[in-house]
Amino acid sequence: MLETLSEPMGYSFSVSENQMMVRSMVKDFAEKHIREHVMEWDEAQIFPVEVFKKLGELGLMGVLVPETYGGSGFGYQEYVDVIVGISKVCGSIGLSLAAHNSLCTGHILAFGNEEQKAKWLPKLATAEWIGAWGLTEANTGSDALRMMTTARLEGDEYVINGAKNWITHGNSGDVAVVMVRTGESGSSKGISAIVVERGTPGFSAGKKENKLGMRASETTEMIFDNCRVPKENLLGVEGEGFKQAMKVLDGGRISIAALSLGIAKGAYEAAVAYAKERHQFGQPIANFQGISFKLADMATEIEAAELLIRQAADLKNRGLKMTKESAMAKYFASEVAVKASTEAVQIFGGYGYTKDFPVEKFYRDSKLCTIGEGTSEIQKIVIAREVLNA
Repeated sequence: MLETLSEPMGYSFSVSENQMMVRSMVKDFAEKHIREHVMEWDEAQIFPVEVFKKLGELGLMGVLVPETYGGSGFGYQEYVDVIVGISKVCGSIGLSLAAHNSLCTGHILAFGNEEQKAKWLPKLATAEWIGAWGLTEANTGSDALRMMTTARLEGDEYVINGAKNWITHGNSGDVAVVMVRTGESGSSKGISAIVVERGTPGFSAGKKENKLGMRASETTEMIFDNCRVPKENLLGVEGEGFKQAMKVLDGGRISIAALSLGIAKGAYEAAVAYAKERHQFGQPIANFQGISFKLADMATEIEAAELLIRQAADLKNRGLKMTKESAMAKYFASEVAVKASTEAVQIFGGYGYTKDFPVEKFYRDSKLCTIGEGTSEIQKIVIAREVLNA
């Protein structure tokens, strides 16, 4: 069945030695450095930069970056394992890890020239620098072609004016890839991508969002007020930024799908353990069909989501088009995360509604997955377009 979804299908169901090593390393890291702090960071909205520095020491901030630039040189299957493993414990850390790797770092890796890669990738891959990526604005979410942030070339510098919203690491990021309008509004050839380093005059952080979930992943405005950037910071050529961003988002959808999968697995595993331990009417609640059927649905949908993700990752690894497959994976996995976490809260009952147990946080974190990097509705548009134009 899966082989009919994409041509050709080459994904192997066997787990490589690299994947086994990565899974073990990530699990150990999450248990040692993340789990005990999850609610502390969530309640106080703390973005734990020191954790990302430690992740950088393990090569997990440059999973896809070649070793020549200080990265791990892994492929997308290992990358999925990293995001899933972290997100099973904390979706916020998984989200920031994904944004750093696939958006900022991934954009430079895919479209930077050799000089740009050598300049920025080693710092990003080791977490010496944290990366941000700016596309969304207050009035242009899905309608990115009508962005208002502009860049005007004056001599050897671009002068940037405007603001970006909902930016992961918009305050703490050391470097950002920013999409700006260099041409006509509404034109796919009117957008360019420019790298802006923190400390550049005219570049500042604005409002920090007070979010429902993912509260330990920093989300802020980025503001540009006559911000002057060397023209050498342009990625690719002028006018190709939108096309670049759409390709970056193809890979980014795999990241958010993996984030969703990790959250769903975390909620599911907590629900299974609780259903076995919680007794009512003289027996574990797992014995009741009303509970066991919920777990059966969760398990089945989580497996299906993972297959879609692994397929998209395989196509990405082989350099094949995977716009449809990554959109399917992101759409389905994000909806599964919401459903699985909702059912987990239900299985926990009243305890699931408290912060003493982990499922309420999975529940809050999961909703972002259906919104960030393209809403579920946008994914359906992408999927439908790919299907109808096939």
